[in-house]
Amino acid sequence: MTNDIKGMKDSDVALIIGSDTSEAHPVISARIKQAVKEGRTKLIVIDPKRIKMADHATIYACQRPGTDVAVLNGMMHLILKNGWEDKEFVASRVEPESFEALKAEVEKFTPEYVEQISGIPAKTLEEIAELFGKAKVAALYYAMGITQHTTGVDNVRSTANLQMLCGNMGVSGGGVNPLRGQSNVQGACDLGGLPVVYTGYQQVVNPDVHAKMEKFWEVKLNLKAGMPMTVAFDKAYEGEMKAFYIMGENPMISDPDLHHAEEALKKLDFLVVEDIFLTETAKLADVVLPATTYAEKDGTFTNTERRVQILNKAVCAPGSAKHDWEIHQMLANKMGLNWNYKNAEEIFSEIAAVTPSYAGMSYERLGRNGLHWPCPAADHPGTPVLHVGKFSKGLGTMFAIPFKAPAEMPDEEYPTYLTTGRILQHFHTGTMSRKSAGLNNLAGPHVMISVEDAERIGVKNSENVKVTTRRGSITTKAFITKRIPKGTAYVPFHFWEAPANILTNNALDPIAKIPEYKVCACKLEKA
Repeated sequence: MTNDIKGMKDSDVALIIGSDTSEAHPVISARIKQAVKEGRTKLIVIDPKRIKMADHATIYACQRPGTDVAVLNGMMHLILKNGWEDKEFVASRVEPESFEALKAEVEKFTPEYVEQISGIPAKTLEEIAELFGKAKVAALYYAMGITQHTTGVDNVRSTANLQMLCGNMGVSGGGVNPLRGQSNVQGACDLGGLPVVYTGYQQVVNPDVHAKMEKFWEVKLNLKAGMPMTVAFDKAYEGEMKAFYIMGENPMISDPDLHHAEEALKKLDFLVVEDIFLTETAKLADVVLPATTYAEKDGTFTNTERRVQILNKAVCAPGSAKHDWEIHQMLANKMGLNWNYKNAEEIFSEIAAVTPSYAGMSYERLGRNGLHWPCPAADHPGTPVLHVGKFSKGLGTMFAIPFKAPAEMPDEEYPTYLTTGRILQHFHTGTMSRKSAGLNNLAGPHVMISVEDAERIGVKNSENVKVTTRRGSITTKAFITKRIPKGTAYVPFHFWEAPANILTNNALDPIAKIPEYKVCACKLEKA
């Protein structure tokens, strides 16, 4: 998030697009609902499903899956047409040539044209653009409904285009605010859990960064960028990749086209899984290393608003389970290195020494409340709101982004859109939440379908439905609801009994290499 949670109350308008916020981010959704209830904030929700947040919205728009660029371009078309853009912000903080290119691209995205693509009525789009464009301060929130597409990078750039156009960057209550999908995803990315960067997003291929890291660690390092996980699975399937070390991840539930993922894992010569339970992936492993849960270890978590917080151990780990860093140190030393870390705080001190955005942090400074990065010096208070006054790169760049359809569209054989996501009662691949009988009783596997589609295939609530795509089929219970439009089906991905990702498409965004989990074509049949 470019902005902090505390400042959410300062928004005149909040736009949620591509986020089932109350199901996947209940704490954030409570803050937004509170701001709406107190009368300061008006809410706009754009989503293929009528999510529960729509019940609190001034305007709700139902879009076809995978049409985000068209919708956002249409909003910007209307904002520019009516002169609602922040002219001062654009003139002083945006590259002029990129703004002109954006204007030229969005010119054709009239409300009528966007309606043809997205299904949002032209009048509704006009109402959305006016409410958002005229707001003094507007926030934009998104999640994996924006990123998990073959056009994920385009979608994200479009959100930034809109917020720069309206001058909503660098102000409390504004910003572009991606809601992170897990509790420490932000921290994992910050600290080098991506194949192309060291800590603090310092590029692996940057010679200066490379030299700095080699000098600090006193080892020779590879100047080549690493391989994204999605590409690595393809390489394993093709026999080029021979071994995987999987840590805290359960790709046998979470990866797209699970038949492909399973075959890739089985073709490996050696598979190691480090986890807290014997997950569906761990069952395929040659070696399973028992790790510790959040309550059994010390360290730091960095949350969705970039706040770095200390995690204190509450209970001892069972059996032979060890902290992640201990496992890695033991392995490193078996490989001939000489690591000698004593505790998590010592490791954090090293992080601060090599990471400019964390440089001013220490356990003592983090205390009970934490600090927002960037925090570049010991006397720096942290940065709750990014981009105040200027962008770190100087002038902001807008991108002229054409609309591109999803990789797979409904057709005569597979006439229904399929999209996937989370539900409140379970978390991600269910590694922990599915161990609770109470949560399992509250919610089990299902497919959400419209009343019209249920009548068409002759199925009643809780009867079995067969959902089929070009990758495979699952059979699960029908959840018939008016919250899903005709022609769309929604499957939560938590359940091994009916894994949604048998169905999903492993087509990738060409830049980010993220799969298109959020849209493909399916057919529904009574089982």
